[in-house]
Amino acid sequence: MTRPITPSDRAVLVRRAREELWQAVSVRDEYAAGQAVFTALDAGVSAEDVLLDVIAPVQRKVGAEWAANRFTVAQEHAATAVHDRIIAALAHRTRGTGPAEARGTVTVACVDGEWHALPARILAEVLSHHGYRVDFLGAQVPTPHLIAHLHQTAPTALAVSSSLPTRIPTAHAVITAARAIGVPVLAGGAAFGEDGRHARRLGADAWAPDARAAAAVLDRGLPQPRTGAVRQSLDDLPHLADQEYTLVSRSKRQLVKNTLAGLEERLPAMRRYTDAQRERTAEDVAHIVDFLAVALYTDDARLFTDFLDWTGDILQARGVPARVIDPALALLREELKDFPRALGMLTQGRARYGDGSPTPPTPGPRHDV
Repeated sequence: MTRPITPSDRAVLVRRAREELWQAVSVRDEYAAGQAVFTALDAGVSAEDVLLDVIAPVQRKVGAEWAANRFTVAQEHAATAVHDRIIAALAHRTRGTGPAEARGTVTVACVDGEWHALPARILAEVLSHHGYRVDFLGAQVPTPHLIAHLHQTAPTALAVSSSLPTRIPTAHAVITAARAIGVPVLAGGAAFGEDGRHARRLGADAWAPDARAAAAVLDRGLPQPRTGAVRQSLDDLPHLADQEYTLVSRSKRQLVKNTLAGLEERLPAMRRYTDAQRERTAEDVAHIVDFLAVALYTDDARLFTDFLDWTGDILQARGVPARVIDPALALLREELKDFPRALGMLTQGRARYGDGSPTPPTPGPRHDV
């Protein structure tokens, strides 16, 4: 039984726990990480506050350190794994201290292709402390299996999580299918936009920016969708009628191939690339096509230009000028000259890079997280 603490005491304890947890995950010390968390818990900080005000911000800092090239991918993964194990230990230690599980069942899952499971894991724990029975399915849940699971378990709601905007079309399919069988959907994660605009466009019943807000939304209750209603993508996104998204997605492999060939022709330095550098360049071009496609799917150019800004920051942190992206964008404009929406987005993207000097990309180690 923890003693009540004042708000000022809580602030001090939370700040200290964050600092100690950061030091621990920085050196991959799981024991010290657990000690930082459980010391705060024993001092009276609630499990929810530990999850959302200690672990979550430290995990965001881990991501920021990777983006700034101060953490390797391996270090980021190690820190995430420590957090995952600490959350599991926290759950076994604190589960059952909240209200009785009488508010219904919530299925929490990441869409297929989404491997960032920690935000969903934190949500699952917070909802458990709010009295919900939580069915946590983890990362990368194939859509047919998820819908079959909903059929079998009939939860009160589905909380679907995605951090990667490129998974928006998959999330749309999940939302549509779940609602068709009468399961309301709460969407969350960076993929849906910081204001939830994509969740609304995809037909989700609600959106929440974080786990506290998600619990509040579920506490108020979600309307029951009408079962049997068959919706098509065009019902939510009528712009898809122009087929640009479909055609760009289906021709991704050829677009990447042609862009790489064009880069080698225009930028002779690329001919001296190693096989590893050539592979990294192909992956980078593929990412550009993926984000262009999802921007076409949502008809939101910000998805594409924000990705280019983020990529530019990542490259510059690794000593590569952001303008190296421009030659690939120029070649894609030529490939997609008959696609008005794609052409407009590529033009906006090129505007990010000033004079567009034909500097060849110089790939380093893979920078995906």
